[in-house]
Amino acid sequence: MPADLSPLWISLKTAGLATLITFLAGTAAAYWMLGYRGRWKSIIEAILIAPLILPPTVVGFLLLLLFGKNGPFGQLMQQFDFTIIFTWYAAVVAAFVVSFPLMYKTALGAFEQIDPSLLQVARTLGAPEARVVRQILLPLAVPGLLAGVTLAFARALGEFGATLMNQWKSRWLSRME
Repeated sequence: MPADLSPLWISLKTAGLATLITFLAGTAAAYWMLGYRGRWKSIIEAILIAPLILPPTVVGFLLLLLFGKNGPFGQLMQQFDFTIIFTWYAAVVAAFVVSFPLMYKTALGAFEQIDPSLLQVARTLGAPEARVVRQILLPLAVPGLLAGVTLAFARALGEFGATLMNQWKSRWLSRME
């Protein structure tokens, strides 16, 4: 009798998609915060890494509040007759939210290790910002970005608390009806 591997494939699919989104969003946020010098920097940084320090069940509950039918994103999605709560997309969102801080902090650390004069020289010589990022910043940051992707994938694959919160509320609400 062959083993049922569907839970493994669902977990890998969820973690893979969440890691892809986390890589893009975390790298972009790290690049933006690298150059940001505003007075709100510490508050933005705290918001970006909050899921790292909050318990997973609290993160799951906050996601339920945001994406539930009475939450701001839930009401917005209801206008398009779309729901995300209690779907596998919700697991992707939960995995993204909890793995984002790891990718963000690792990418930011990788970018901060690069000598800023290398980037400035390229800009001085007339290279557009996209080319500076594509040909100088990202290649030099590859080891750190790979570490971030590895950490993000491991965290997304191991995400259970926020997903459990979704299932717990689903069962609790079905008993109340």
